[in-house]
Amino acid sequence: MCGFVGFIDENDQTYDHRATIVAMANAIAHRGPDSEGYFSDGRAALGFRRLAIIDLAGANQPLYNENRSLVLVFNGEIYNYQELRRQLIAAGHTFSTQGDAEVILHGFEQWGEGVLDRLRGMFAFALYRPAAGELFCARDAFGIKPLYYAVEGERILFGSEIKGLITHPRAHRSLNERRLAHWLCMEYLPDEETLFEGVRKLPAGHWLRWRNGRAERGRWFVPRFAPDAGRSLEESAEAIEATLRESVAAHAIADVDVGCFLSAGVDSSLVAREAARIMEARTFTIGWGEGRFSELEAAATFARATGLPNEGCILGAEQFFASVPAVQYAMDEPLPNPSAVPLYHLCAMAAESVKVVLSGEGADELFGGYPYYQECLAFAPYMAVPVPMRRAASAAARHLPEGTHGRRFLLRGAHGLPERYIRLEYNFAWAEALGLLAPEVGARCAAAPAPWELTAPLFAEIVGSGKACGDAPDEVTAMQTADILTWLQQDILLKADKMSMASSLELRVPFLDREVFALASTLPVSQRVGRRETKIALRAAAARTLPQATAAMPKQGFVTPLAQWLRKDPWREQVHEVLNSERARRFFRTDRLNALLDEHQRGPRSHMKKIWSAYCFLIWHEQYFG
Repeated sequence: MCGFVGFIDENDQTYDHRATIVAMANAIAHRGPDSEGYFSDGRAALGFRRLAIIDLAGANQPLYNENRSLVLVFNGEIYNYQELRRQLIAAGHTFSTQGDAEVILHGFEQWGEGVLDRLRGMFAFALYRPAAGELFCARDAFGIKPLYYAVEGERILFGSEIKGLITHPRAHRSLNERRLAHWLCMEYLPDEETLFEGVRKLPAGHWLRWRNGRAERGRWFVPRFAPDAGRSLEESAEAIEATLRESVAAHAIADVDVGCFLSAGVDSSLVAREAARIMEARTFTIGWGEGRFSELEAAATFARATGLPNEGCILGAEQFFASVPAVQYAMDEPLPNPSAVPLYHLCAMAAESVKVVLSGEGADELFGGYPYYQECLAFAPYMAVPVPMRRAASAAARHLPEGTHGRRFLLRGAHGLPERYIRLEYNFAWAEALGLLAPEVGARCAAAPAPWELTAPLFAEIVGSGKACGDAPDEVTAMQTADILTWLQQDILLKADKMSMASSLELRVPFLDREVFALASTLPVSQRVGRRETKIALRAAAARTLPQATAAMPKQGFVTPLAQWLRKDPWREQVHEVLNSERARRFFRTDRLNALLDEHQRGPRSHMKKIWSAYCFLIWHEQYFG
């Protein structure tokens, strides 16, 4: 686990390339405090910061092949590196380290881009060919490890974090203001753009090649579900247990201590239980003084029942609010998901004892864990109603008071899945977001496509991909796929990476393994989601080894007491001050922000997500734009 930065700029020698790459790497030093390394040839520069996990004394980067015709910087872990290493040695390659990264270097020599299909792990890397001035970058199948880039004329900047790129003296630093309404609706941008103008994300499962001053991009992995209705629930549960066990064993390979995050939920409990089979799995939990929000007691109960050592800590409102600036800076882009803050503190606690943790991210997307997947089952019979009738019902529902039972169902039921996909207006409705912004900002955002227009090509691709494999996907499968391609990589995994690396901690996700996905993708919908239950097959697998209460635990998410805190001083006043600042008036109609805050305080309606979105954006903007 590490971080890297780099650039190719052969036409501008008016600045010190070596000093620049060192400064860029220093901006991400938290990703790799153990060592650093650099390459510069006057045209390109690569910088690397290492968190030593495997081959502690060796495996420093950049790495070179035998004749130094290739240079590699790599972030992540390759779990099948020992097998690939044996294959490559048999093919005649000579290794200089015992680490996992070198299999990418020699694998690219041997198989070219085909090495990507052989890698089992999480990764982002950059390979540079000095003789040709050519760069090849790639990102893992699910987007576990981040990779950003910016093309400015004949210059390309790239790296693990945006803060590294914008340290470059020629980097353009400005807000991508026209995308602010999209961000308010979804809390992330679902495509390649970021909130930094000109800085892009390489999507999961993609590669990027730079040569002759131009960039080209390709895709090497597409997540496809191919349900197998012929396998019983019992057979699926048995297969899940065996596959996850093997994945956890692979993810536990390290030359340092490995721990596990533990909540009260089934996902982290399964990972911790399997880890305990092969090592003394120390577990870490965070909770709140407000008992009804806290997972501490349930996690401790599970740990005692299964003999797992558990360390817990309580996070209070003062710590929570005090750490928001650090959290938003660490994220690179603003993230209003309140769970980022406790995760930041959980990672800091774990990093005092271990260098690697296993976590349960990805299980919901692969196995059908989110309650909103059940909405597809509820909408299915309603979709048989003629479209004009559904649209008429939706129009009538607009006149009902907000919060009326059934109103939201009728409003969304006028549309097919591509338009009612829940993530499109997760925090704000599109019209509401535009109306919240200051007039000039709102006008620029209104010129952009609406969220459902923005993601329409994604759903068309999902449907087309399904048809190409023999059948169009059902709505549950389509929504899962959309989540894997957007929400998972732009929110869940980005948060996990940035919060863990802020404390120089490697976070591994055994559910997001290609072998686990290969199995999950074959589960029929009936073994994923039902009207009363989610993650049906996964829970059946969990029931084989976990206490029944844990296996059946409903999906809760990382709940915080933030909604309650926003109704109390000094936290309400602190938020009120930020929402009425000069910075706030540049971007928002502050009267509408105040109305949200006042209505939230009066209750019973909660506007926590909306208030927190504006607050986090303003705190983030201060961190990066002063």
